[in-house]
Amino acid sequence: MLSIHEVNEFTKEEFVNKVGWVFEHTPWIAEQSWEYAPFQSVQQLHRFMVKVVEKGGKEEKLALIQSHPDLGSRLKLSSSSQMEQKQAGLDQLNPREYKKFTSLNNKYVKKFGFPFVLAVRGHNKYSIFDAMKRRVKNNDSEEFQTALKEIYKISFFRLRDIVCNEGGYSMEGRTLYYGKGDVFVYRTNLKPLRGLKKIPESLITEVNNVIFGWNVKMEVGGRQLITSFAEGDNELVVATDSMKNFIQKHLAYYKGNTIEGFLKFVAHRFLQTYSHIESIKLSAEEVPFQPSVVLDDDEYQSSKLVFNRSRNEQGTSYLHANKDEKDNVDVMSVISGIKDLQLIKISGNSFTGYIHDEYTTLPESNNRPLFIYLNINWNYGNIQDAFGELPEKYVAAEQVKDIATTVFHHLETKSIQHLIYQIGLRILVRFPQLSDVTFQSQNRTWETVVDQIEGSSSKVYTEPKPPFGFQGFTITREDLNHEKLKEVVEELAQG
Repeated sequence: MLSIHEVNEFTKEEFVNKVGWVFEHTPWIAEQSWEYAPFQSVQQLHRFMVKVVEKGGKEEKLALIQSHPDLGSRLKLSSSSQMEQKQAGLDQLNPREYKKFTSLNNKYVKKFGFPFVLAVRGHNKYSIFDAMKRRVKNNDSEEFQTALKEIYKISFFRLRDIVCNEGGYSMEGRTLYYGKGDVFVYRTNLKPLRGLKKIPESLITEVNNVIFGWNVKMEVGGRQLITSFAEGDNELVVATDSMKNFIQKHLAYYKGNTIEGFLKFVAHRFLQTYSHIESIKLSAEEVPFQPSVVLDDDEYQSSKLVFNRSRNEQGTSYLHANKDEKDNVDVMSVISGIKDLQLIKISGNSFTGYIHDEYTTLPESNNRPLFIYLNINWNYGNIQDAFGELPEKYVAAEQVKDIATTVFHHLETKSIQHLIYQIGLRILVRFPQLSDVTFQSQNRTWETVVDQIEGSSSKVYTEPKPPFGFQGFTITREDLNHEKLKEVVEELAQG
């Protein structure tokens, strides 16, 4: 990538050869823009290039618009146009789609006298076709100006791809990001996820995705964004409202069936659309809905139409992706999880043998109710397994919940630490594709109000006092192997 300093050192001929192509087949724009050098930034360079176009006559502007290819064209394109149309999926039009594009574009050209121009980054073939249908209704003057504005966008995208601002601000060790939170998005009848691995603790073998609801957060970063902080220059700022729209609209385009797959899809599309964005972090919390039970044909059954909002545990997902210097998108990490799983076991739990000193007021208990809050996260050994493309490798949050519940039910719990360790081991046994499982837990056990009720084994409780205990622990494959080794040693010791 060229720096703005290097661009300023170019001769006029070098400038036209290296930069002039950002406006399709119109080198005169670069020739005249060179007179404004030196340039302080990529943004200023582009503003001068736009100024040159605006100073031109209508015939020159019309020639600029006409130099752009028809979208979806199978004729020879410039390499830049070819790549841009490929990213939008226009190189994969089937015969029916190609005929529709050609017909509508011919109608457009016949009306306005120039091809339909659109900065296709962030679009796909469906949104492009919708834009064409909408804009063909414009009057001549409106559409002429709209086409020019789209050309300015295209040229700026291209310019940013080859020239960067340099100098003035150090990025080493600097925090720089911004984003959008609480982006709620719902889709009905997403493709179901079928073929999950069957495990003894759970009846779950599929996720129907009748309501696929999530609260998504997006955070982005990139070196070129520093001017928005330091200089108040918003030229490279993607409005956070646009981020919201990007996430919501892309759920309509998503062909998969898992939240991890959707976050990967959004990350790739966003980094490809905005070339100056170098990193993206996406997190999502499920908005769960459960089918209501209704009486239908004299039988109680789950409704396929009516659902109630669940206020219980939520699936979670986190994805971090970076873009390298060659614009390749690399998914750096994916973490799946379930949060706010609240479980109480009314007996079969003890807590004894802890340190007693002058600070100890808690009495030991050999049989107490235990109320816990759990957040559980898991990592895959192979990140690709997280996206659900091979359903038998995917771990559903519902299955993890069922494992935690089953272990809690059967285990004589000595402590919360003991419980989460055993749950973690069981998860790793059931799902060999996972590398580790991490727990965050809280002790929310009720406080006893009435310890004995005559003629009954019941008791009365209330909420605990505000301070609460908590734990954190990661279970790894090494822990599981250690437990297996212990079993072998015990078997040998028993002869």
